Amino acid sequence: MRRRARRVALAVRRGLRAVRTWAQSWVRTWRSSIQLRVTSTALAIGVVAVMVLSAYLSGTIRDGLFDQRIDQVLTESTRSAVQAQATLSSTTASTAPQVQQLLNDMVPALQAGGSGGREVFLLRSESNTTPVGVLDISTAPQLSSLISPSLREATAEGEGQQWQSVAIPLAQGSSTVPGVMVGTTLEVPVAGTFELYFLYSFAPEQQTLSFMQRVLGIAGVVLITFLAVSTWTLARQVVRPVQQAAQVAERLADGHLDERLVVKGQDEIATLGRSFNEMATSLQDQIQRLDALSTVQRRFVSDVSHELRTPLTTVRMASEMIYESREDFDPVVKRSAELLFTQLDRFEDLLADLLEISRFDAGAAVLDAESLDLRDVVSSAVDQATSLAAHKGVWLSVLFDDERATADIDRRRVERVVRNLLVNAVEYAESGPVEVRVAANETAVAVHVRDYGIGMDKEQVSHVFDRFWRADPARARTSGGTGLGLAISLEDALLHGGWLEVWGRPGLGAAFRLTLPRRAGIVLTGSPIDLEPLTTDDVRDLDAREPQAAGPSSLPDIDGFDASGASDAGAGAGTDDSRHDLKEGNR
Repeated sequence: MRRRARRVALAVRRGLRAVRTWAQSWVRTWRSSIQLRVTSTALAIGVVAVMVLSAYLSGTIRDGLFDQRIDQVLTESTRSAVQAQATLSSTTASTAPQVQQLLNDMVPALQAGGSGGREVFLLRSESNTTPVGVLDISTAPQLSSLISPSLREATAEGEGQQWQSVAIPLAQGSSTVPGVMVGTTLEVPVAGTFELYFLYSFAPEQQTLSFMQRVLGIAGVVLITFLAVSTWTLARQVVRPVQQAAQVAERLADGHLDERLVVKGQDEIATLGRSFNEMATSLQDQIQRLDALSTVQRRFVSDVSHELRTPLTTVRMASEMIYESREDFDPVVKRSAELLFTQLDRFEDLLADLLEISRFDAGAAVLDAESLDLRDVVSSAVDQATSLAAHKGVWLSVLFDDERATADIDRRRVERVVRNLLVNAVEYAESGPVEVRVAANETAVAVHVRDYGIGMDKEQVSHVFDRFWRADPARARTSGGTGLGLAISLEDALLHGGWLEVWGRPGLGAAFRLTLPRRAGIVLTGSPIDLEPLTTDDVRDLDAREPQAAGPSSLPDIDGFDASGASDAGAGAGTDDSRHDLKEGNR
């Protein structure tokens, strides 16, 4: 029994699962097809309308047939009752046998006098106390039970005819036909008051009504089928051009700018198709002009950057000679030599960044990937950011997982990204802490850099990777950045097939997360580290935060650093991997 019960339960679960799967598939199809929705909606409205109309017509026909037949029945039964009473009133019978014989002859005659056949019942009234023994007579004794007590009471007490609807059983006994029982009273000589009942069958009217209902049903099915086919055809005539337009739009979005719609006719859909083709042509012309302009711009930037390198090298050599001899100059000239030397560093950084951006724009950037532990790359970037953090009074902490974060990465590019993120965090930390974390999972490795400084609003977050964009234009670039750092970092991340994401809230600081796949070809679906804080109330009391004992992930005592040395360490930077000076990004 238990095994059988388990089998039944398993079969029920499978059935429910199949029904649920079918329902979900139907819902998906319903949501994805406007043609199906339009046809289903029109079909549902048509079904409801046909059902309401059929019910109304069927009820009207039924009531009409019934009223017509009941008027005929009452008229006929009244005439028959009057004739019967006239016969009884004019009879010369004076004894019970004579009256019985008269009634026996009269009842069959009354039955034969009706249209369409009827049954006749002559019953002694319950209030009749005459001692003369005259028996009840009927043409269908088996149907006497259809005369209800309420009808007999109403007939005996009322004046005129009384009638009641009844269900007449057929000979087979399995079904019934509608009918009506009409009753009145007769005064029989010698025997007293009797009740005369006529039973009329409404079978012909029921057949007529059933025939009309079948006709209405067939007409309704034909109408609904016609409505469904018409709606499907009309919806397809409208939806098909829309589907073609969607396919052409997708092709245009994929870069196939020569795709056009096939336009036929002069109707509204054809007008829409021609307008779509005109729009596509206009977009193609504009895109081609913009592409040509972009190509010219990239070529210009690349050519200018290359052409400036030769005179810049000469100027660099001259500035170095002047800088080395600055002690022999008066203070004004000495300061000018120092400024010249410093600004040449920034100029070289800008040229290097412009060249790197032009490589990305031209699609010429190459990834030199090798299997490395991301922790080593981050440690190198942190070492380079330590002097700037000390100069800014920023507490820099690094958290590594015990597991190796090995991935196929380009060391120069990834280290540049992390270095840019660290410099940004230190610059905007407002003397608060900067936290760096490295983690890995089965498919990805990630670096998370968080500061608790001034933060960014949503508008600033949306522009943080734009070229030459700054959250606060009035803020000084103390680390000598070019404004292209984060833009280049984003391109480096995308070149690896990774993500570079940002989160920020005013007053709560900002967080950057770099996520890279462990192997080429892996499509990222998540990151080992959450980008946003666990709660939006993650605000540190920075004044109360004191560094603990120095360790491998903390800064040494910054009081011992020479301010001028720290400043020189963070003065300028380039994107070349041979340079390790610091520079800030877009913020």
